Amino acid sequence: MSTDHNFSVVGKSLPRSDARIKAVGAAQYADDIFLPGMLYGKLLRSPVAHALIKSIDTSAAEALPGVKCIITGQNIPKIKYGNWRLVPESQDEFALAIDKVRFIGDEVAAVAALDKDSAEEAIRLIKVEYEELPGAYSVEESLADGGPVIHDEYKQDIPNISLDRKIEYGELDKVFAEADLILDDHFTVHAVSHAYMEPCACVAEYDHDGRLTIWTSTQAPYFVQCLLASTMEMRENDIRVIKPFVGGGFGGKMEMRPWEFCAAFIARKIGRPVKFTLTREEELSTGRRRHPMNIHSKVAFSKDGMLLGKEFNVHLDGGAYNSMGPTACFLCGNFGAMLYNYPNYRYYGAHVYTNKPPAGAMRGFGAPQALFVAETQMNVAAEKLGIDPVDIRLMNAMESGDEIPGVATISSCGFKESLVKVAEMTDWREKRKNLKPGQGLGLGCYSFISGGVFNWFNTRYNFTRAEVRAFDDGTVHLMTMASDIGQGCDTVLRQILAEELGLQITDIRLTAADTAVTPQADLGTWGSRVTLMAGNAVRKAAQEIKEELFKMVSLKFDLNVIHDLRCGDGKIYPANRPDRAVSFGDAVRMAQRAKRGEPVIGYGSYTPRNKGLVTPAFSFGAQVAECEVDQETGAVEVKYMTTAHDCGTPINPMSVEGQLEGSVHMGLGYALCEQFIMKEGKTLTTTFLDYKIPCAEDMPPGVSVHVDTYEPDGPFGAKEAGEGLVSPTAPAIADAVYAATGYRCMDLPLTPQKILAGMKKI
Repeated sequence: MSTDHNFSVVGKSLPRSDARIKAVGAAQYADDIFLPGMLYGKLLRSPVAHALIKSIDTSAAEALPGVKCIITGQNIPKIKYGNWRLVPESQDEFALAIDKVRFIGDEVAAVAALDKDSAEEAIRLIKVEYEELPGAYSVEESLADGGPVIHDEYKQDIPNISLDRKIEYGELDKVFAEADLILDDHFTVHAVSHAYMEPCACVAEYDHDGRLTIWTSTQAPYFVQCLLASTMEMRENDIRVIKPFVGGGFGGKMEMRPWEFCAAFIARKIGRPVKFTLTREEELSTGRRRHPMNIHSKVAFSKDGMLLGKEFNVHLDGGAYNSMGPTACFLCGNFGAMLYNYPNYRYYGAHVYTNKPPAGAMRGFGAPQALFVAETQMNVAAEKLGIDPVDIRLMNAMESGDEIPGVATISSCGFKESLVKVAEMTDWREKRKNLKPGQGLGLGCYSFISGGVFNWFNTRYNFTRAEVRAFDDGTVHLMTMASDIGQGCDTVLRQILAEELGLQITDIRLTAADTAVTPQADLGTWGSRVTLMAGNAVRKAAQEIKEELFKMVSLKFDLNVIHDLRCGDGKIYPANRPDRAVSFGDAVRMAQRAKRGEPVIGYGSYTPRNKGLVTPAFSFGAQVAECEVDQETGAVEVKYMTTAHDCGTPINPMSVEGQLEGSVHMGLGYALCEQFIMKEGKTLTTTFLDYKIPCAEDMPPGVSVHVDTYEPDGPFGAKEAGEGLVSPTAPAIADAVYAATGYRCMDLPLTPQKILAGMKKI
């Protein structure tokens, strides 16, 4: 469904509101904050993967000049934290290890000193006696009989499985017995780093009124506030969390982390501000990462290409702690049933502990892994059945109204249109017939959520809130907890508000992500939720403003109804008499006079209702990769990327294009080059010299087109464009490599060595 609107601000490619301040280097990030008397913090990390802590001797470090405070797990409240809002029972971390370490890098102690050098020297002087335990460094080792138990509280029948998720509907065993084609494949997908440009940092200050303020590089200020309150045994509103500019997050900054607790705890303990800033080595060797998975997928087809059913079994390698793994475990099963209609489906997912750095949320949150498998098997089935890969997808593609029983219902859907469009743009059918040796053309598709609903999760707050204040000078002030981490939501929310009130984006001042000022409760920037959810809250707040102002203008013009009034060009006017207009500022002044000076304020909130278990809306799209493979070296060059996608109404097309380009970059690294090299739990790739992310010169040229749909649950018809597009790139490239070489990759990343081995050249 498409709905045409004559928008004035929405749909325009406007520069981001923070573009200039970032371009001139004036944006202040957490590490740029300096407070009087500030100390510098450093974490002591475990050098062993699995061990009991027998003793910690801090005496030599405490005697070092400049050292002001040292804390260990014995000095802090013994309160666990973790994914507390979504899966409360999964909390399994202490800010500092109490009696056991579970991965190389596990936080054992924290130091605060007058300078960085003293803090680092103090860390080296702390002596810890460990009693090493056997380690499990893979899912297979962790699940083996007699293997080490990583968390004693999870000593169930299958040790080291912290939780599992199941989805099942239909008669799967029956269709497997009747199917004409069954694909029964095993896949492995690997861990990768978020590789955000800004390492994590925070500054904490405790004031004389007993209030804690922390500036931190985060995607979820409210999460940090609540978890700090819990672990420090403080009241929520005695803690203020401020998000400064954030240099990327991609899911890696959506939890409370040990350095935030340590900065806050030490600041309260000694009454001085404390800053912690991680190094790139710490980020790569100990930071959160995308879940590696072992996946078994069994899919049944009829001879004419119709999907009959799917069995999808996944073991997530979660590392040493749950982190956001429980949610990823569920979402992976949801994405395994997406894009196509699976009449019969069975999913079992298990989150498995290993003695490696914890995996957490990362862009796509289970979708890149699940869709790499699904898209690879669709391409295999097309070849085996003699059907064009586009055609087999078209006959099975989801449409509006389709369901994943008990999980989700599809509202707007431009998937088929995306497939048709990308085939037209690439001259797909002709080009596939005329490929030269070493050339390949591959197809990958995607769907993604527009914010998680997760109806198993109860909260005393709405999912998001907004407050708008109108002033008689024609300006408004938007306050929101929504967090811009580089994706541009500060600009998009301004556009939504400007469109609703008939103003320009320059008329809007914005305060965001400060738990003491902005409306309480927003679940953070993750799951592509901000545009749809915060955007709806902003619209509702603006509509309250309009209702009040329309009453004033209606009285002035002696109108009987207010629904015939309009906002536009900074004015309010009758729809049939635009010449009889009142400026927005004058209307605010009239309202204030009528209320004896009371300010004009609108409040908006949004929580999806009756929208299934997962999300109110899904994005869709298709992508074609054109590649060349050097037949002697196995090196892959991506020559061109073509994308057609459905994100509802693009609020800011230029920002959507930026999200697409960033997604292709991340998908390119996931497919071809990014990987951690591990040895017995130790990460060996600890710099960008050895952890290879694509550079700007590695980016292929490409083109994208938006498929026009309208999402009824989205603000002005919008839905997600931030994460879905990260998923199709890897399967599209892998399919193109198969066309070029005959090697079908089921074990990411797709390295030259694997390609040459697949071609039987090594």
